[in-house]
Amino acid sequence: MQKKLVAALVSVTMLAGCSGGEKAADSQEVNLYTARHYDSDQALYDRFTKETGIKINRIEGKADELVARMKSEGANSPADLFITADAGALWRAQQAGLFQPTESETLNARIPANLREPGGNWYGFMRRARVVAYDAAKVKPEEIDDYAKLAGPRFKGKICVRSSDSVYNLSLVGALIEAWGTDRAGEWVKGIVANMARPPEGGDRDQIRAVAAGVCEVAITNSYYYIRMATGDDAADRAVTTKVKLGFPSLDGQGAHVNISGGGVAKNAPNRANAVKLLEFFASADTQKHISANNNEFPASPDVPAPPPVDAFANFTAHPMSVAAFAARQPAAQSLMSAAGWR
Repeated sequence: MQKKLVAALVSVTMLAGCSGGEKAADSQEVNLYTARHYDSDQALYDRFTKETGIKINRIEGKADELVARMKSEGANSPADLFITADAGALWRAQQAGLFQPTESETLNARIPANLREPGGNWYGFMRRARVVAYDAAKVKPEEIDDYAKLAGPRFKGKICVRSSDSVYNLSLVGALIEAWGTDRAGEWVKGIVANMARPPEGGDRDQIRAVAAGVCEVAITNSYYYIRMATGDDAADRAVTTKVKLGFPSLDGQGAHVNISGGGVAKNAPNRANAVKLLEFFASADTQKHISANNNEFPASPDVPAPPPVDAFANFTAHPMSVAAFAARQPAAQSLMSAAGWR
């Protein structure tokens, strides 16, 4: 009986020792909380496991839902790595205290400084541009070559855009605040609201389709939505893109606003080393090429050429602004948009 009691106490002690911080050194798993929901990612997970022997336990959900889950789990959260789209969403997770800094020579070498959080809390591994789709029969390219022009009288009642609670729009306005200051960015927001052809509704592809339908002449959209429509299997969407073209406005002559998909190691990661390995795997050239080809985002690393079909849209200048800088402008952006009546 005494031997059984001692054995039980030893077992409990061992479990307690593994409950916080790094798991035992021979742990061969990593718990991935991801807001990415693409079938093509499974091939990446299979390859990572084959190369490393580390099994990926995947929890999927919307970014805000996963953030709420990690907060509720607290110090006992099994999350090792959190992956999502948009620097704004990553900033929100950081503000909730859900990341720990990661110092990785591989990540610092692979990911440009402006596409990662300065303290190493999160790293971008793919890029997406928030640009415009326009009716080529009604709009000249030079009329949409600058974000400032979108808020001018030329497009009164002619712009389609999704709602103000879209993190993509919040990040765009955050970038304008970072570049122009609150007053000028606020005037731009008011101009966009005045130029809306209809109240915001639907997602980015809905805005592009509305341009083709004549509801508006210009739509604000993420680049990959348009590329998917132009190169996908849906004949109706491909037909839309024969009439609607993609334009890359510039911000102060320095290039188009660029955001990221990225991730960071969870604060209480039980498998921290494996989480870093997985994040480094996402930053690898082969992984960036795979995601680009299947999800139509642009690679983050300058040494990774965009594969087909993305290469046809990759010849644009990206603004060098730090994604962490505009991500931190989320609250100010929301305030400006709410004040202007951007629903």
